[in-house]
Amino acid sequence: MTDVDATPTDPIPALGIPNLGSTPPAESTLPGPYPVGTYAARLKRRLLEFARVQLVGEVWGFKTSRVKVYFELRDARGAVPCSMWRGDFESLGVTLVDGARVIVGGGCDYYPGSASSSPSFTFAVEELRIAGEGDLLAALQRLRRQFDAEGLFEPQKRLPRPLVPRTIGVVTGEQGKARDDVLAGLRRRGWAGRLVWAFVPVQDRYAAPRIAAALRELAAIAEVEVVIVARGGGSLADLLAFCDETLCRTVALLRTPVIASVGHHTDRTLIDDVAAVCCSTPTHAAEAAVRIDCRAARAEIALTARQLERHGQVAVLARARTLAQLSRAPAEHVARHRRHLHQRLRELRASARRRVGDGRERANRHGVVLERKAHVARLDRERRLVELTRRAGRLEPKGAMARRAEDLERLALALGAHDPERTLARGYALVEDPTGEPVTSAEGALAARELGLRFHDGHVRARVYESTPAPAVAPSNPAEDESR
Repeated sequence: MTDVDATPTDPIPALGIPNLGSTPPAESTLPGPYPVGTYAARLKRRLLEFARVQLVGEVWGFKTSRVKVYFELRDARGAVPCSMWRGDFESLGVTLVDGARVIVGGGCDYYPGSASSSPSFTFAVEELRIAGEGDLLAALQRLRRQFDAEGLFEPQKRLPRPLVPRTIGVVTGEQGKARDDVLAGLRRRGWAGRLVWAFVPVQDRYAAPRIAAALRELAAIAEVEVVIVARGGGSLADLLAFCDETLCRTVALLRTPVIASVGHHTDRTLIDDVAAVCCSTPTHAAEAAVRIDCRAARAEIALTARQLERHGQVAVLARARTLAQLSRAPAEHVARHRRHLHQRLRELRASARRRVGDGRERANRHGVVLERKAHVARLDRERRLVELTRRAGRLEPKGAMARRAEDLERLALALGAHDPERTLARGYALVEDPTGEPVTSAEGALAARELGLRFHDGHVRARVYESTPAPAVAPSNPAEDESR
């Protein structure tokens, strides 16, 4: 505002406040006096009419309340108090600390105060971003949202990754420390596969196309199962090559899993979002590519192999014993039945011998009985003959008795001719089967096989082997044979 000449009844030229009609003191040449509230309201209205602009400076005295955040924006020539609605500030996702250089956009705002509160002037911030890197971050954030909307963050994450790849491709700087970190991580895992290196620039403006070309060449190698993109830490400008849109789209469309390890823990580039795996360090990337400790896995496999071999030997021995038992079972079964049959055969033979012995004993017993009966009959016949002779001598004359005696003598001779003992005494034998029954034909003897021959002085056992037909002879009269 500039000073102008005016009378007390004129309004304030700059703010348009009417004069209240009081006469100013004689010693003052300024217009007025005016009510403070009216002046403050007109001042607020005039400040709001100022053009909305962007300011750049450093943040100092940052603090928050329930509704707003407050800080001062300073440079070497001055400072402006700033405020921003807390909800708008939190939606930006940025972190402010004292000394951070920012660019804010907005306009003047003035609180006229009251009888119980102090007035305040502030620059109402509507836009805020980090100066320098803030512009890059805003652009990267927009590109990140675009990639997310197009679904470029998912294809790489859906690709299957081998547990222990045989061949790993590595895209990194030739002289960088990331190369040594990758090798150290793989050695720590005990991995002994094949590495395919692609050394490219990782920082200048020509880096992004070279990195994309190296990725395409490695993905074209059929043996490469996973690719590591590694670089050490740096500023956002140093890592800007890994935020290139073409490079990120190339990574998203590759059919080979890509493991990104760019920068340190706090660095975040777009390639980290589109890659299959995002790692904080190159060493971590090597461990993510080989997901198991190969040394421990080899030791575990060797232990498991020894256990399997031991269990296999035990199982083979057990199965062999079982098979041996099963193979012996038929022979033992046959042997058991053979013993049973032999036992039955021995029992049959013993039973047959007992039966034959019983039959022979019975036949001998019958023979003794018959012999005794024959002896008794012979004695009885002789006694009767004597008795009859004596009676005949008493009853008949001498001549008739002599004739009777002759008849008796002839009858005795005829009876003696039929006595078996006399026949046996002349050289004949009585043939009997094992049961003691007489055998009267060659066919019966051949059927019996075992025979008993009874002579006048004892018994003889005989076996029949063959038979011949008997010659035909004329029948003889026993009486004539006896008379001869």
